Amino acid sequence: MTEPIVDAAPAIDFDLKSLPKVSLHDHLDGGLRPATIIELAAAVGHTLPSTDPVALGQWFRESADSGSLVRYLETFDHTVAVMQTKEGLTRVAKEFVEDLADDGVVYGEVRWAPEQHLRNGLSLDEVVEAVQEGLEAGVDAVTESGREIQVGQLITAMRHADRGQEIAELAVRHRNKGAVGFDIAGAEDGFLPSRFRDAFTYLAQHNFPATVHAGEAAGLESIQSALVDGRALRLGHGVRIAEDIMVEFDDEDDDAAGDEDSIGLVTLGDLSSWVRDRGIALEICPSSNLQTGAIAGFGEGIESHPLDMLYQLGFNVTINTDNRLMSGVTLTDEFELLVETFDYDLDDLLELTLNAAEASFLPLEEKEALVEYINDAYDNLG
Repeated sequence: MTEPIVDAAPAIDFDLKSLPKVSLHDHLDGGLRPATIIELAAAVGHTLPSTDPVALGQWFRESADSGSLVRYLETFDHTVAVMQTKEGLTRVAKEFVEDLADDGVVYGEVRWAPEQHLRNGLSLDEVVEAVQEGLEAGVDAVTESGREIQVGQLITAMRHADRGQEIAELAVRHRNKGAVGFDIAGAEDGFLPSRFRDAFTYLAQHNFPATVHAGEAAGLESIQSALVDGRALRLGHGVRIAEDIMVEFDDEDDDAAGDEDSIGLVTLGDLSSWVRDRGIALEICPSSNLQTGAIAGFGEGIESHPLDMLYQLGFNVTINTDNRLMSGVTLTDEFELLVETFDYDLDDLLELTLNAAEASFLPLEEKEALVEYINDAYDNLG
């Protein structure tokens, strides 16, 4: 595995925020503005850890930075609580799009679980319609500001619940009204995608694409089930596919492990070979992976994240934020982290961005237009 260049000067002297970006793995209930949470909580009578926006934002980041996915997920109790009304859902969705655009995102897939937003009597269809109204309002606001952005919904089922078939049908029902794909999320360990086998079969029968959270809190068995039972076209996180890769350095070359141009002798297992050779996209979220302990088996710091090894080996790596509020990051921040940690340059960032564009659930013609737009933007940098 390549040794990261942590102390080297950044390879890019450019405002990364202005680069066009593609966001494939970003949760709606993980991207609220702290000030909005406070206002909405006051309106519905929900008690928060703090009513100061700065302090509340800090609370979310500190609570999420625990090394535990379970603890990380508990922070969503507060965001979901203020997303139970049409007004709350629409506002959050609108601001979500505006914040993506401010980060340079030109295409984003917004994942969220409609079944978590029914406490005040809204139906599944009504909450999807409320979010879509907000997303469209956000797109309109971005367009009026002279920028461009396109978004779609990833309708998500909670893997510990038993509503997979119902949510799959909901997603298909809204396929021409904002929904572009399906996902399962929540506590991964102990809840294999096989629990939703019938729902995934229904989606396949209706030619509706799925990405599946796998390879974050659980390992290779979860990834295998996502591919076989979930028919996943992308893997949400998927970082633990690296557990199926063996890297050995030549004992006769004491400097091999420190050679930044070598990753040693690499042997891919059958599963990792399948994922790489078929270009199944990995929706990697570097900062979140560190916070939740997803990369604990590879080391303690971000420099131990296997994304660089996966990237060098030809895996279809995409970079994402997961939950911008909880991780306290933007996609620009994640790009800067890669530049600082692995010495990535503009060519690397372009490749990662094109990976995401080509792995999107857009129709082919729109995907080609997005790729062309990104390439032109990078060409103009020179």
